[in-house]
Amino acid sequence: MKLIIGGLLLLGVVSGSAGFMFMHGNGQAATNFRTAPLERGNLMAVIAATGVVQAENVIDVGAQNQIPCKIVSFGPDLLRNPKKTIDFRSPVTKGMVLAKLDDAVYGSQLEQAQAEVDQAKANVQRADADLLQMQAKLVQCDREMYRVKRLMGSKGVVSDLDFDIVQANFETARATLTVGKAAQVQAQKALAKMEAALRQAEINLSYCTIRATEDGVIIDRRVNVGQTVVSSLNAPSLFLIATDIKRLEVWAAVNEADIGNITWGQKVRFTVDAYPTEPFEGTVTEIRLNAQMTQNVVTYPVVVSVDNSNGKLLPYMTANLQFQVGQRDDAMLAPNGALRWRPQLPQVHPDVREDYARSLKPAPAGGKAGAPEKDRQVWGRVWLQDGEFVRPIKVRVGLTDGSLTEVSAPELSEGAELIVGVHQAAGADGTVNPFAPQMIQRPKTK
Repeated sequence: MKLIIGGLLLLGVVSGSAGFMFMHGNGQAATNFRTAPLERGNLMAVIAATGVVQAENVIDVGAQNQIPCKIVSFGPDLLRNPKKTIDFRSPVTKGMVLAKLDDAVYGSQLEQAQAEVDQAKANVQRADADLLQMQAKLVQCDREMYRVKRLMGSKGVVSDLDFDIVQANFETARATLTVGKAAQVQAQKALAKMEAALRQAEINLSYCTIRATEDGVIIDRRVNVGQTVVSSLNAPSLFLIATDIKRLEVWAAVNEADIGNITWGQKVRFTVDAYPTEPFEGTVTEIRLNAQMTQNVVTYPVVVSVDNSNGKLLPYMTANLQFQVGQRDDAMLAPNGALRWRPQLPQVHPDVREDYARSLKPAPAGGKAGAPEKDRQVWGRVWLQDGEFVRPIKVRVGLTDGSLTEVSAPELSEGAELIVGVHQAAGADGTVNPFAPQMIQRPKTK
């Protein structure tokens, strides 16, 4: 009986040990590494940004009238359909009539200025006639003075009283001539002033006819017939003309962290929502200094010139740009995840574990951890599996496109499996989900 009881106890211990080993041994998740191959290929490093398509040269046509005037009519669309009036997308040439304003006020001012000019001309003519009359009077007085002086030697012919009268008449005629000359000059100046006022009235009247200042295409008509416009401190905008719709610009906002990689003449590729699968190309022509801050993010405006000979691009389209920073052909390319991944300390091979632990320590005050700053900018680290552990490989880092990065190292060759992460595997049954409920098997009872 004792032998039977002892055997049953021994069997229970063995069964319990086996069950414990089954539950805590086979069920324990083993670490498996996820890898990606090191490939060879071409790489294009770019900087992404967004922008807006704009006309290269835009002219804002406004009104210069100082008196409120309403728009009477628009000019005829001569280049497309003369029976219709100027409207959106109408091609125009320099001097073409775009609109006419009510010119009743300026027309009356012109008539008044013309009348004043005519009056001033009449005053000048009268001053000229008066001056001629005064000159003739002076000549007559001068001759009388000459005769009197000749007769002064004969006694009883010319008395002193007659001589005084003749001399006074001569001096009066000479002074009157001087006054007449001054009156003539004043009349001429008054005429010049009235003629200037007439020219001003003509200019004001010409402002009632809005004309195109350059050849181009109307991209915006901002007024309607019957609308009243007046120029005060700022001239009202009536039309917006793009001088050359075949040459456009993209105004891009580039982050301050990337602006150092933008240069004049740099190639740019972009797409617009209207043609999402068709790439367009441009060239950087300007890097502006008027930075803008939005939600603590500083961006710089960059102007990209684009050839729009096919006419597909339209002003104000949203563009998704890629500035080409550099290109590498036939380069060794590693996934960015391989450069970012860091193992746990127990996963590192014992030969290099101590060095890796030191690299994880924070830098002392006033110092730097690990490699110098300039080395950290061009050097990186990837990991290869070495049995149950991982071993680091120091690589020189080159260009990146956001998903792949150019790397080089003597220890690496094409096809090398770089570790990008880990996953927990449950033996041959699959992956263990730590959040799934665990089934506990209870012994059957008789």
